[in-house]
Amino acid sequence: MPRDTLTADRIVRAAIELLDDEGLDGLNMRSLAKRLGSAATAVYWHIKTKDDLVRLASDAIWHEVESPDLDATDWRTAATAHATGMHAMLTRHPWLVQAFGSHLLHGPGQAQHNDLSLAIYEKAGFAAADADRAAATVFTFVLGSALGPAAQVSLNRRLSKNSADAEELMADAMTRATETAMQFPRLRERLGTTAATEYAEAPDNTFAFGLQSLLDGFEARLTGDRAGRRE
Repeated sequence: MPRDTLTADRIVRAAIELLDDEGLDGLNMRSLAKRLGSAATAVYWHIKTKDDLVRLASDAIWHEVESPDLDATDWRTAATAHATGMHAMLTRHPWLVQAFGSHLLHGPGQAQHNDLSLAIYEKAGFAAADADRAAATVFTFVLGSALGPAAQVSLNRRLSKNSADAEELMADAMTRATETAMQFPRLRERLGTTAATEYAEAPDNTFAFGLQSLLDGFEARLTGDRAGRRE
């Protein structure tokens, strides 16, 4: 494919697809160029480095997160939609969780997300400094909640590449983990009603439970602050 048929936008979209399929370790200019039907030198003409490519790809997927209309909904509904949208995006693109720890990420997509998050908590009634803290707390919670699934995707990919017996290795590890857990009373009790393959999984609705608990805490704090001002 001639170089002039390529655009940075096409390259970024192809990079996202490659990252979703192969993860950060699988992203290189040669593989990306092959996916585009081009030469690696043509890709470099538009985007100079792999780090730039990861930054651009990561920023593009922030636009997938729902942006609730703060004029048409209450702060808590908006906060729930915004955080849930971020969690869904990270689940679709688990490589971004890893990229936070290995790349300098910035851009208008992420900035727009962060700005809306601050607006949500300012609408809730927090002063600017506490809105910053509330937004950071929810961001950290969402990112942490996505870490487990992202790590599982990365582990499955590594085992599949390095061994023909990936399923057997996983089953053996789960068996040994279960044997260890059976030494502890609360874990033993739960394992009595849980399949061994589900031992490492979070219970259903864990994310929703945690998010609503955070928002409950914010609401209680705001109510207490308002009550204190009336005294």
